Amino acid sequence: MTQHFMPGERRPASGGPKAAARNRAALVAAAREIYAASGLDAPLSAIARRAGVGQGVLYRHFPDRAALATAVLEENVGQIEQAAAVEKASLADVLGVMTWHLTESAAFIGLLHVYRAGARSDIRAHVLTLSERVERSLRGHLPVGHRLGAVDDLMLAVAMVSGAVSGPTREERERRALAAWRLLGIEVGPVRPFEG
Repeated sequence: MTQHFMPGERRPASGGPKAAARNRAALVAAAREIYAASGLDAPLSAIARRAGVGQGVLYRHFPDRAALATAVLEENVGQIEQAAAVEKASLADVLGVMTWHLTESAAFIGLLHVYRAGARSDIRAHVLTLSERVERSLRGHLPVGHRLGAVDDLMLAVAMVSGAVSGPTREERERRALAAWRLLGIEVGPVRPFEG
């Protein structure tokens, strides 16, 4: 039913900045859940429904798929960068944080496979930037002469491990990721989110 207003009558408030901040947070949380299960190609309409808002609200906050994907993946990448910035962090420590994110999110795995054929052109450039940030964080901890020191070897190893991350539970995905690192002869620290 459409509500009609008389001239001069005030329309109800939209909720203002507080509602806008809540809606944005709800959209990012919904996108994180849906992307974690379905990857970056999940329908935006499903994200809006999960957040309890209309698609118009989604597009007010995120003008395109790339903006929403970047907002969601920024947290994953930010945690890896924070882990890498810890003064005494080792490559194994940073790989532990990165591996945790691999076991949690299909979207994050998609980020690390950005070069694959068929990657969505509308998000490719944004995701490529995030992927490069992950590589810089890891590469900064590679000891001189490390087996992954060659130009493409580091991210190829990451892509190989992320390709092994499958299974119905987070525990199974972690077990498979650690087995893949072990087969590559790479030590990984505790698999957990970064807790600054």
